[in-house]
Amino acid sequence: MTATGPTTEAADASGPAGRPGSGRAVAVLLLVALAALVPLLGPSVALHDTGEAAAPGVGGVGLLRGVLFGALCMPPGRLFVDRLVRRLPGAPPERPTDWAVFAAAAGLTAALGLTSVVATGNLVPRSPADIDLGGLYLSRDGTLALIEVNAFLLAGLCARARRPVVQAWPLAAVVAAEALRAHPAPEHDPLLGSALTLVHLTCATLWVGGLLHALRLLRRWRGGAVGAALLGRYARLAAVLLAVITATGVWGSLRRMPAGTILDQLTTTAYGRTLLAKVLLVAVVAALALWARFRLRRAADPLTAHVPARAEVAVPAAVVAVSGVLTALPVPIRRT
Repeated sequence: MTATGPTTEAADASGPAGRPGSGRAVAVLLLVALAALVPLLGPSVALHDTGEAAAPGVGGVGLLRGVLFGALCMPPGRLFVDRLVRRLPGAPPERPTDWAVFAAAAGLTAALGLTSVVATGNLVPRSPADIDLGGLYLSRDGTLALIEVNAFLLAGLCARARRPVVQAWPLAAVVAAEALRAHPAPEHDPLLGSALTLVHLTCATLWVGGLLHALRLLRRWRGGAVGAALLGRYARLAAVLLAVITATGVWGSLRRMPAGTILDQLTTTAYGRTLLAKVLLVAVVAALALWARFRLRRAADPLTAHVPARAEVAVPAAVVAVSGVLTALPVPIRRT
């Protein structure tokens, strides 16, 4: 969201103007590496002194789910922001490189990894012989895993379609499959849980992916009045999305804990600790969003709001990583 960026992304990669771009690339790689450490190291920290046993390969599963959630955010976020751009008078025609193909490839890779775990009886496969592909069709989790694999494959095939909106349908299938997977039939009131997760994931993909694409657009446009107008429109809708994400996320997670012991579970169970960390990260995002909104309204140059907005991109990356850990940890037993 900088007001002094280069006119093209290619200029970032060569010549004197390429040095800032190289610095940004290094910063992105560092952020990705740090985000990967969250699911790899987070489960052992969360499980410390809880007496709970983690499933085999919990760190790897958490990492794969984090990658899957991240890939799920990019195309819907782009569609969401591009719709706002079409309503902006005088919007420049330049657009950043479409990452839909890369997002679909990352999502497909993660979905295949998770499917291999399901096909091995929720164990980490040590050889191809351990994987029972035929058994996937005989279980609910296996069917949902196959839906996600096929959906990301279809999204990749649709990435270069003349109508980008067609990408939304296969990704919607991934969201629906994740909502159903997270709330199996034995759970207390699974339909309510699936509905909450469906709304939560839908809003999260628009919020995270939309913020990333908005910042890429403003960098491509080198700021200007149109960039400030886009930031303002996104900020208003993002506030609503963040409120819905927070409400559905907290409600959907807390309902899985015994009602009388919620406060205790937030510090004594791995699931509760990770949930608490996620809530705190979302609170940081909300504070950054308020800071950006304040700058947008009060500053002489509204585009100075890019400072907190850039940080607002990094923190949601951590939220996505923590969400991957949360889905891989044992859920507290609920007694009704």
